[in-house]
Amino acid sequence: MTGQTLYDKLWESHVVCDRQDGATLIYIDRHILHEVTSPQAFEGLRLAGRVPWRLDTNIATPDHNISTDPSERKAGVLGIPDETSRIQVKALDDNCEEFGIKEFKMNDMGQGIVHVMGPELGVTMPGMTVVCGDSHTATHGALGCLAHGIGTSEVEHVLASQCLVTKKMKNMRVTVNGKLGFGVTPKDVILAIIGRIGTAGGNGHAIEFAGDVFTGMSVEGRMTVCNMAIEAGARVGLVAVDDKTIDYVKGRRYVPKGDLFESASSYWRSLVSDEDAQFDKEVCMSAKEIAPQVSWGTSPEMVAEVSGMVPTMSSMRTPTEREGLRHALDYMGLEEGQQITSIAVDRVFIGSCTNSRIEDLRAAAEVVRGRKRASTVKQVLVVPGSQIVKAQAETEGLHSIFVDAGMEWREPGCSMCLAMNDDKLGSGEHCASTSNRNFEGRQGNGGRTHLMSPAMAAAAAVAGRIIDVRTFAENLR
Repeated sequence: MTGQTLYDKLWESHVVCDRQDGATLIYIDRHILHEVTSPQAFEGLRLAGRVPWRLDTNIATPDHNISTDPSERKAGVLGIPDETSRIQVKALDDNCEEFGIKEFKMNDMGQGIVHVMGPELGVTMPGMTVVCGDSHTATHGALGCLAHGIGTSEVEHVLASQCLVTKKMKNMRVTVNGKLGFGVTPKDVILAIIGRIGTAGGNGHAIEFAGDVFTGMSVEGRMTVCNMAIEAGARVGLVAVDDKTIDYVKGRRYVPKGDLFESASSYWRSLVSDEDAQFDKEVCMSAKEIAPQVSWGTSPEMVAEVSGMVPTMSSMRTPTEREGLRHALDYMGLEEGQQITSIAVDRVFIGSCTNSRIEDLRAAAEVVRGRKRASTVKQVLVVPGSQIVKAQAETEGLHSIFVDAGMEWREPGCSMCLAMNDDKLGSGEHCASTSNRNFEGRQGNGGRTHLMSPAMAAAAAVAGRIIDVRTFAENLR
Protein backbone atom coordinates (compact mmCIF):
# COMPACT_ATOMS: atom_id res chain seq x y z
CA MET A 1 0.00 0.00 0.00
CA THR A 2 1.37 3.42 -0.97
CA GLY A 3 2.21 5.72 1.90
CA GLN A 4 0.12 8.75 2.76
CA THR A 5 0.98 12.42 2.59
CA LEU A 6 0.38 14.66 5.58
CA TYR A 7 -2.60 16.14 3.76
CA ASP A 8 -4.03 12.65 3.11
CA LYS A 9 -3.78 11.80 6.81
CA LEU A 10 -5.46 15.00 7.94
CA TRP A 11 -8.20 14.63 5.35
CA GLU A 12 -9.04 11.01 6.05
CA SER A 13 -9.18 11.54 9.82
CA HIS A 14 -11.92 14.15 9.35
CA VAL A 15 -14.15 12.58 6.69
CA VAL A 16 -17.77 12.27 7.82
CA CYS A 17 -19.10 10.91 4.54
CA ASP A 18 -18.48 10.97 0.80
CA ARG A 19 -21.31 12.33 -1.31
CA GLN A 20 -22.57 11.08 -4.64
CA ASP A 21 -21.72 14.39 -6.32
CA GLY A 22 -18.01 13.85 -5.62
CA ALA A 23 -17.83 16.22 -2.66
CA THR A 24 -17.08 15.18 0.90
CA LEU A 25 -18.48 16.23 4.25
CA ILE A 26 -15.60 16.81 6.67
CA TYR A 27 -15.65 17.61 10.37
CA ILE A 28 -14.27 20.98 11.48
CA ASP A 29 -12.35 21.13 14.76
CA ARG A 30 -11.87 24.89 15.01
CA HIS A 31 -13.76 27.84 13.55
CA ILE A 32 -12.35 31.37 13.90
CA LEU A 33 -14.65 34.32 13.23
CA HIS A 34 -14.07 38.02 12.58
CA GLU A 35 -16.26 41.03 11.86
CA VAL A 36 -16.25 41.05 8.04
CA THR A 37 -17.50 37.60 6.99
CA SER A 38 -19.63 36.68 10.02
CA PRO A 39 -22.61 39.13 10.18
CA GLN A 40 -24.52 37.51 7.31
CA ALA A 41 -23.78 34.04 8.71
CA PHE A 42 -25.20 34.89 12.13
CA GLU A 43 -28.24 36.47 10.50
CA GLY A 44 -28.75 33.27 8.51
CA LEU A 45 -28.77 31.27 11.75
CA ARG A 46 -31.22 33.71 13.27
CA LEU A 47 -33.62 33.58 10.33
CA ALA A 48 -33.54 29.77 10.25
CA GLY A 49 -34.00 29.46 14.01
CA ARG A 50 -30.70 27.63 14.38
CA VAL A 51 -27.94 27.84 16.98
CA PRO A 52 -24.23 26.89 16.72
CA TRP A 53 -23.72 23.13 16.90
CA ARG A 54 -20.72 23.33 19.26
CA LEU A 55 -19.98 26.62 21.01
CA ASP A 56 -16.57 25.59 22.32
CA THR A 57 -15.11 25.06 18.85
CA ASN A 58 -15.76 28.67 17.82
CA ILE A 59 -13.74 31.72 18.76
CA ALA A 60 -13.94 35.30 17.51
CA THR A 61 -12.03 38.58 17.35
CA PRO A 62 -12.25 41.83 15.36
CA ASP A 63 -9.26 42.63 13.15
CA HIS A 64 -9.94 43.82 9.58
CA ASN A 65 -11.94 47.00 10.15
CA ILE A 66 -10.75 48.24 13.51
CA SER A 67 -8.61 51.34 13.94
CA THR A 68 -4.96 50.86 14.93
CA ASP A 69 -4.63 54.49 16.06
CA PRO A 70 -4.01 54.39 19.85
CA SER A 71 -6.15 57.48 20.52
CA GLU A 72 -9.09 56.07 18.57
CA ARG A 73 -8.78 52.67 20.24
CA LYS A 74 -9.20 54.24 23.68
CA ALA A 75 -12.79 55.09 22.73
CA GLY A 76 -13.56 51.46 21.92
CA VAL A 77 -16.02 50.63 19.15
CA LEU A 78 -17.33 54.21 19.14
CA GLY A 79 -13.84 55.40 18.25
CA ILE A 80 -13.84 53.61 14.88
CA PRO A 81 -14.07 56.48 12.34
CA ASP A 82 -15.81 54.64 9.49
CA GLU A 83 -19.50 53.99 10.12
CA THR A 84 -19.67 50.71 8.18
CA SER A 85 -16.65 49.36 10.04
CA ARG A 86 -18.14 50.47 13.34
CA ILE A 87 -21.40 48.67 12.56
CA GLN A 88 -19.57 45.44 11.63
CA VAL A 89 -17.50 45.37 14.82
CA LYS A 90 -20.57 46.14 16.96
CA ALA A 91 -22.43 43.35 15.14
CA LEU A 92 -19.67 40.87 15.99
CA ASP A 93 -19.84 41.87 19.67
CA ASP A 94 -23.64 41.55 19.71
CA ASN A 95 -23.73 38.26 17.79
CA CYS A 96 -21.11 36.60 19.96
CA GLU A 97 -22.95 37.70 23.09
CA GLU A 98 -26.32 36.50 21.74
CA PHE A 99 -25.07 33.10 20.58
CA GLY A 100 -22.62 32.51 23.44
CA ILE A 101 -19.39 32.47 21.41
CA LYS A 102 -16.11 33.41 23.09
CA GLU A 103 -14.85 36.69 21.65
CA PHE A 104 -11.64 38.55 22.33
CA LYS A 105 -12.94 42.08 21.90
CA MET A 106 -11.08 44.99 20.39
CA ASN A 107 -9.04 45.97 23.45
CA ASP A 108 -8.92 42.60 25.23
CA MET A 109 -5.64 40.87 25.91
CA GLY A 110 -5.72 38.04 23.37
CA GLN A 111 -7.28 40.11 20.58
CA GLY A 112 -5.38 40.23 17.34
CA ILE A 113 -5.33 39.33 13.68
CA VAL A 114 -7.11 35.97 13.44
CA HIS A 115 -4.05 34.19 12.03
CA VAL A 116 -1.78 35.54 14.76
CA MET A 117 -3.99 35.16 17.82
CA GLY A 118 -5.18 31.65 16.92
CA PRO A 119 -1.80 29.92 17.09
CA GLU A 120 -0.46 32.02 19.98
CA LEU A 121 -3.46 31.17 22.18
CA GLY A 122 -3.28 27.49 21.31
CA VAL A 123 -6.67 27.73 19.60
CA THR A 124 -4.88 26.13 16.66
CA MET A 125 -3.27 22.75 17.33
CA PRO A 126 -1.62 20.06 15.17
CA GLY A 127 -3.98 17.60 13.52
CA MET A 128 -6.94 19.95 13.51
CA THR A 129 -9.14 21.12 10.69
CA VAL A 130 -9.26 24.91 11.00
CA VAL A 131 -11.45 27.27 8.98
CA CYS A 132 -12.08 31.00 8.96
CA GLY A 133 -13.79 33.40 6.59
CA ASP A 134 -10.43 34.64 5.34
CA SER A 135 -8.22 33.21 2.59
CA HIS A 136 -5.03 33.43 4.64
CA THR A 137 -6.24 30.78 7.06
CA ALA A 138 -3.59 28.66 5.33
CA THR A 139 -1.23 30.25 7.89
CA HIS A 140 -2.31 27.75 10.54
CA GLY A 141 -1.02 24.84 8.43
CA ALA A 142 2.44 25.66 9.79
CA LEU A 143 1.37 23.70 12.88
CA GLY A 144 0.60 20.55 10.91
CA CYS A 145 -3.13 21.08 10.58
CA LEU A 146 -5.50 21.30 7.64
CA ALA A 147 -6.48 24.98 7.50
CA HIS A 148 -8.09 27.07 4.79
CA GLY A 149 -10.45 29.96 4.20
CA ILE A 150 -14.18 29.64 3.62
CA GLY A 151 -16.93 31.88 2.25
CA THR A 152 -19.69 33.58 4.22
CA SER A 153 -22.31 30.93 3.39
CA GLU A 154 -19.83 28.28 4.57
CA VAL A 155 -19.27 30.23 7.80
CA GLU A 156 -22.99 29.79 8.49
CA HIS A 157 -22.85 26.10 7.53
CA VAL A 158 -19.95 25.41 9.90
CA LEU A 159 -21.64 27.31 12.72
CA ALA A 160 -24.82 25.29 12.25
CA SER A 161 -23.38 21.83 11.61
CA GLN A 162 -19.68 21.81 12.60
CA CYS A 163 -19.08 20.31 9.16
CA LEU A 164 -18.08 21.55 5.71
CA VAL A 165 -18.90 20.27 2.23
CA THR A 166 -15.74 20.41 0.15
CA LYS A 167 -13.64 18.47 -2.36
CA LYS A 168 -10.27 16.92 -1.77
CA MET A 169 -7.29 18.67 -3.34
CA LYS A 170 -4.26 17.19 -5.04
CA ASN A 171 -0.92 16.90 -3.27
CA MET A 172 2.03 19.15 -4.06
CA ARG A 173 5.40 19.28 -2.34
CA VAL A 174 7.82 22.18 -2.49
CA THR A 175 11.26 21.15 -1.23
CA VAL A 176 13.97 23.67 -0.48
CA ASN A 177 17.29 22.25 0.70
CA GLY A 178 20.49 23.90 1.82
CA LYS A 179 21.24 26.87 4.06
CA LEU A 180 19.79 30.31 3.52
CA GLY A 181 22.26 33.12 3.06
CA PHE A 182 22.71 36.05 5.41
CA GLY A 183 19.72 38.42 5.35
CA VAL A 184 17.41 35.91 3.64
CA THR A 185 14.17 35.31 5.55
CA PRO A 186 11.06 33.11 5.33
CA LYS A 187 9.31 35.95 3.47
CA ASP A 188 12.05 35.87 0.83
CA VAL A 189 11.67 32.10 0.54
CA ILE A 190 7.96 32.17 -0.17
CA LEU A 191 8.26 35.14 -2.55
CA ALA A 192 10.99 33.26 -4.44
CA ILE A 193 8.76 30.17 -4.63
CA ILE A 194 5.87 32.24 -5.99
CA GLY A 195 8.23 33.89 -8.45
CA ARG A 196 9.26 30.43 -9.61
CA ILE A 197 5.88 28.66 -9.91
CA GLY A 198 3.58 31.66 -10.41
CA THR A 199 0.34 32.58 -8.70
CA ALA A 200 -1.40 29.65 -10.40
CA GLY A 201 1.34 27.12 -9.65
CA GLY A 202 -0.51 25.54 -6.74
CA ASN A 203 -4.04 25.69 -8.14
CA GLY A 204 -6.10 22.76 -6.95
CA HIS A 205 -3.35 21.54 -4.62
CA ALA A 206 -2.46 21.48 -0.95
CA ILE A 207 1.21 22.46 -0.74
CA GLU A 208 3.49 20.78 1.77
CA PHE A 209 6.73 22.68 2.38
CA ALA A 210 9.62 20.30 3.02
CA GLY A 211 13.40 20.20 3.14
CA ASP A 212 16.26 21.62 5.21
CA VAL A 213 15.09 25.22 4.96
CA PHE A 214 11.69 24.55 6.51
CA THR A 215 12.89 22.13 9.18
CA GLY A 216 15.45 24.77 10.15
CA MET A 217 12.84 27.54 10.27
CA SER A 218 11.10 28.70 13.41
CA VAL A 219 7.39 27.99 13.65
CA GLU A 220 6.68 31.70 13.18
CA GLY A 221 8.74 31.61 9.97
CA ARG A 222 6.74 28.61 8.78
CA MET A 223 3.55 30.61 9.40
CA THR A 224 4.82 33.32 7.06
CA VAL A 225 5.43 30.71 4.36
CA CYS A 226 2.09 28.91 4.78
CA ASN A 227 0.31 32.27 4.92
CA MET A 228 1.32 32.99 1.33
CA ALA A 229 0.56 29.53 -0.04
CA ILE A 230 -2.66 31.19 -1.18
CA GLU A 231 -0.62 33.63 -3.28
CA ALA A 232 0.97 30.59 -4.92
CA GLY A 233 -2.49 29.45 -6.01
CA ALA A 234 -3.01 26.84 -3.28
CA ARG A 235 -5.78 26.88 -0.73
CA VAL A 236 -3.70 25.00 1.84
CA GLY A 237 -0.10 25.21 3.02
CA LEU A 238 1.42 22.62 5.37
CA VAL A 239 4.57 21.88 7.33
CA ALA A 240 5.02 18.52 9.05
CA VAL A 241 5.00 18.31 12.83
CA ASP A 242 8.38 18.09 14.56
CA ASP A 243 9.90 18.96 17.96
CA LYS A 244 9.66 22.68 17.16
CA THR A 245 5.91 22.33 16.61
CA ILE A 246 5.42 20.48 19.90
CA ASP A 247 7.53 22.99 21.80
CA TYR A 248 5.63 25.89 20.26
CA VAL A 249 2.18 24.72 21.32
CA LYS A 250 3.12 23.43 24.77
CA GLY A 251 1.73 25.51 27.61
CA ARG A 252 -0.48 27.75 25.50
CA ARG A 253 -3.85 28.79 26.86
CA TYR A 254 -6.13 26.37 25.01
CA VAL A 255 -3.68 23.47 24.68
CA PRO A 256 -4.24 20.41 26.92
CA LYS A 257 -1.96 20.04 29.92
CA GLY A 258 -0.26 17.12 31.69
CA ASP A 259 -1.12 13.60 30.57
CA LEU A 260 -3.54 14.90 27.95
CA PHE A 261 -0.75 16.90 26.35
CA GLU A 262 1.60 13.91 26.35
CA SER A 263 -1.08 11.75 24.73
CA ALA A 264 -1.87 14.43 22.14
CA SER A 265 1.78 15.08 21.30
CA SER A 266 2.35 11.36 20.76
CA TYR A 267 -0.32 11.46 18.05
CA TRP A 268 0.89 14.79 16.67
CA ARG A 269 4.30 13.30 15.94
CA SER A 270 2.66 10.97 13.41
CA LEU A 271 1.60 13.98 11.34
CA VAL A 272 4.30 13.69 8.71
CA SER A 273 4.21 12.40 5.17
CA ASP A 274 5.26 8.78 4.83
CA GLU A 275 8.58 8.20 3.08
CA ASP A 276 6.88 6.44 0.18
CA ALA A 277 4.05 8.97 -0.15
CA GLN A 278 3.32 10.05 -3.70
CA PHE A 279 2.78 13.70 -4.63
CA ASP A 280 0.94 14.83 -7.73
CA LYS A 281 3.39 17.67 -8.24
CA GLU A 282 6.94 18.24 -7.00
CA VAL A 283 9.03 21.44 -7.01
CA CYS A 284 12.63 21.52 -5.79
CA MET A 285 14.76 24.59 -5.11
CA SER A 286 18.13 25.31 -3.59
CA ALA A 287 18.48 27.69 -0.65
CA LYS A 288 21.63 29.23 -2.11
CA GLU A 289 19.61 30.48 -5.08
CA ILE A 290 17.39 32.65 -2.87
CA ALA A 291 18.27 36.29 -2.16
CA PRO A 292 16.18 39.04 -0.53
CA GLN A 293 13.09 39.52 -2.70
CA VAL A 294 10.98 42.54 -3.67
CA SER A 295 7.76 42.64 -5.65
CA TRP A 296 7.80 45.28 -8.37
CA GLY A 297 4.43 44.72 -10.09
CA THR A 298 0.76 44.11 -9.41
CA SER A 299 0.88 40.38 -8.65
CA PRO A 300 2.91 38.45 -6.05
CA GLU A 301 4.61 36.54 -8.88
CA MET A 302 6.09 39.82 -10.15
CA VAL A 303 9.15 39.66 -7.90
CA ALA A 304 12.87 40.11 -8.31
CA GLU A 305 16.01 39.96 -6.23
CA VAL A 306 16.68 43.29 -4.56
CA SER A 307 19.92 43.55 -6.54
CA GLY A 308 18.03 42.96 -9.79
CA MET A 309 15.85 45.05 -12.02
CA VAL A 310 12.33 45.41 -13.37
CA PRO A 311 11.95 43.11 -16.41
CA THR A 312 12.21 44.46 -19.94
CA MET A 313 9.79 43.98 -22.81
CA SER A 314 12.44 42.04 -24.70
CA SER A 315 12.56 39.47 -21.88
CA MET A 316 8.86 38.68 -22.23
CA ARG A 317 8.09 35.56 -24.26
CA THR A 318 4.55 36.21 -25.45
CA PRO A 319 2.30 39.14 -26.39
CA THR A 320 0.23 38.39 -23.30
CA GLU A 321 3.29 38.67 -21.07
CA ARG A 322 4.31 41.93 -22.74
CA GLU A 323 0.85 43.39 -22.26
CA GLY A 324 0.89 42.30 -18.62
CA LEU A 325 4.26 43.96 -18.07
CA ARG A 326 3.14 47.14 -19.80
CA HIS A 327 0.03 47.38 -17.65
CA ALA A 328 1.97 46.72 -14.43
CA LEU A 329 4.60 49.34 -15.28
CA ASP A 330 1.92 51.92 -16.02
CA TYR A 331 0.13 51.26 -12.74
CA MET A 332 3.32 51.13 -10.66
CA GLY A 333 4.89 54.15 -12.30
CA LEU A 334 8.08 52.25 -13.15
CA GLU A 335 10.23 51.81 -16.24
CA GLU A 336 11.39 48.56 -17.82
CA GLY A 337 14.92 47.71 -16.78
CA GLN A 338 14.79 50.03 -13.76
CA GLN A 339 16.97 48.99 -10.84
CA ILE A 340 14.91 47.75 -7.90
CA THR A 341 17.07 49.78 -5.51
CA SER A 342 16.20 52.99 -7.36
CA ILE A 343 12.53 52.83 -6.29
CA ALA A 344 11.74 55.48 -3.69
CA VAL A 345 9.07 54.74 -1.07
CA ASP A 346 6.50 57.15 0.37
CA ARG A 347 5.27 54.97 3.22
CA VAL A 348 6.32 51.78 5.00
CA PHE A 349 4.05 49.19 6.58
CA ILE A 350 5.38 46.56 8.97
CA GLY A 351 2.54 44.28 10.03
CA SER A 352 -0.22 41.97 8.64
CA CYS A 353 -0.99 38.29 9.27
CA THR A 354 2.14 37.52 7.24
CA ASN A 355 4.73 39.43 9.26
CA SER A 356 3.54 40.92 12.56
CA ARG A 357 4.77 38.38 15.09
CA ILE A 358 7.45 39.01 17.68
CA GLU A 359 10.25 37.59 15.51
CA ASP A 360 9.23 39.95 12.69
CA LEU A 361 9.28 42.97 14.98
CA ARG A 362 12.65 41.97 16.42
CA ALA A 363 14.11 41.69 12.91
CA ALA A 364 12.80 45.13 11.94
CA ALA A 365 13.99 46.69 15.19
CA GLU A 366 17.52 45.38 14.68
CA VAL A 367 17.72 47.26 11.39
CA VAL A 368 16.16 50.44 12.79
CA ARG A 369 18.10 50.56 16.07
CA GLY A 370 20.06 53.82 16.30
CA ARG A 371 18.75 55.10 12.97
CA LYS A 372 16.02 57.49 11.85
CA ARG A 373 13.20 57.37 9.35
CA ALA A 374 14.22 59.07 6.12
CA SER A 375 12.79 62.58 5.84
CA THR A 376 11.30 61.69 2.44
CA VAL A 377 9.19 58.87 3.94
CA LYS A 378 5.83 60.28 4.99
CA GLN A 379 4.85 57.57 7.43
CA VAL A 380 6.03 54.28 8.87
CA LEU A 381 3.41 52.13 10.58
CA VAL A 382 4.58 49.33 12.87
CA VAL A 383 1.53 47.24 13.76
CA PRO A 384 1.87 44.22 16.08
CA GLY A 385 -0.31 41.28 15.17
CA SER A 386 -1.96 40.89 18.56
CA GLN A 387 -2.22 42.34 22.03
CA ILE A 388 0.08 39.57 23.26
CA VAL A 389 2.71 40.42 20.64
CA LYS A 390 2.37 44.12 21.48
CA ALA A 391 2.87 43.48 25.19
CA GLN A 392 5.92 41.30 24.58
CA ALA A 393 7.46 43.84 22.19
CA GLU A 394 6.97 46.60 24.74
CA THR A 395 8.51 44.44 27.47
CA GLU A 396 11.57 44.02 25.22
CA GLY A 397 11.66 47.75 24.43
CA LEU A 398 11.12 47.28 20.71
CA HIS A 399 8.43 49.95 20.60
CA SER A 400 10.89 52.55 21.87
CA ILE A 401 13.32 51.71 19.07
CA PHE A 402 10.62 52.35 16.49
CA VAL A 403 9.31 55.52 18.14
CA ASP A 404 12.83 56.93 18.56
CA ALA A 405 13.34 56.36 14.83
CA GLY A 406 10.29 58.47 14.00
CA MET A 407 7.91 55.58 13.35
CA GLU A 408 4.37 55.02 14.61
CA TRP A 409 3.76 52.23 17.13
CA ARG A 410 0.17 51.12 16.63
CA GLU A 411 -2.52 48.92 18.16
CA PRO A 412 -3.09 45.37 16.79
CA GLY A 413 -5.14 44.90 13.63
CA CYS A 414 -4.96 44.23 9.92
CA SER A 415 -4.15 47.91 9.31
CA MET A 416 -2.63 48.86 5.94
CA CYS A 417 -2.57 45.29 4.61
CA LEU A 418 -5.91 46.04 2.99
CA ALA A 419 -7.98 49.17 2.41
CA MET A 420 -10.76 48.30 4.89
CA ASN A 421 -9.82 50.75 7.63
CA ASP A 422 -8.25 54.21 7.97
CA ASP A 423 -4.69 53.02 7.29
CA LYS A 424 -4.49 53.51 3.52
CA LEU A 425 -2.09 54.54 0.80
CA GLY A 426 -2.78 57.61 -1.29
CA SER A 427 -3.01 57.33 -5.06
CA GLY A 428 0.42 56.96 -6.64
CA GLU A 429 2.22 56.35 -3.34
CA HIS A 430 4.81 53.57 -3.14
CA CYS A 431 4.81 51.44 0.00
CA ALA A 432 7.43 49.01 1.29
CA SER A 433 5.06 46.46 2.82
CA THR A 434 5.41 43.22 4.76
CA SER A 435 1.89 42.15 3.78
CA ASN A 436 0.95 39.40 1.33
CA ARG A 437 -0.75 41.02 -1.67
CA ASN A 438 0.19 43.76 -4.09
CA PHE A 439 -2.90 43.83 -6.31
CA GLU A 440 -4.07 47.16 -7.68
CA GLY A 441 -5.76 49.13 -4.91
CA ARG A 442 -5.02 46.52 -2.25
CA GLN A 443 -3.63 49.10 0.20
CA GLY A 444 -5.65 52.03 -1.09
CA ASN A 445 -7.01 53.35 -4.38
CA GLY A 446 -4.06 53.86 -6.70
CA GLY A 447 -1.57 52.68 -4.07
CA ARG A 448 1.60 50.92 -5.20
CA THR A 449 2.71 48.01 -3.03
CA HIS A 450 6.17 46.44 -2.87
CA LEU A 451 6.18 43.19 -0.86
CA MET A 452 9.28 42.38 1.18
CA SER A 453 10.49 41.09 4.54
CA PRO A 454 10.30 43.07 7.80
CA ALA A 455 14.04 43.68 7.76
CA MET A 456 13.90 44.90 4.17
CA ALA A 457 10.93 47.18 4.93
CA ALA A 458 12.76 48.64 7.92
CA ALA A 459 15.82 49.29 5.77
CA ALA A 460 13.65 51.04 3.17
CA ALA A 461 12.18 53.24 5.91
CA VAL A 462 15.66 54.39 6.88
CA ALA A 463 17.03 54.74 3.36
CA GLY A 464 13.92 56.28 1.79
CA ARG A 465 14.09 53.78 -1.03
CA ILE A 466 14.26 50.05 -1.55
CA ILE A 467 17.68 48.90 -0.45
CA ASP A 468 19.45 45.60 0.11
CA VAL A 469 19.18 44.94 3.85
CA ARG A 470 22.49 43.11 3.67
CA THR A 471 24.17 46.54 3.36
CA PHE A 472 23.07 47.09 6.97
CA ALA A 473 25.11 44.05 8.02
CA GLU A 474 26.85 45.72 10.95
CA ASN A 475 23.51 45.93 12.78
CA LEU A 476 22.32 42.46 11.92
CA ARG A 477 25.13 40.13 12.85
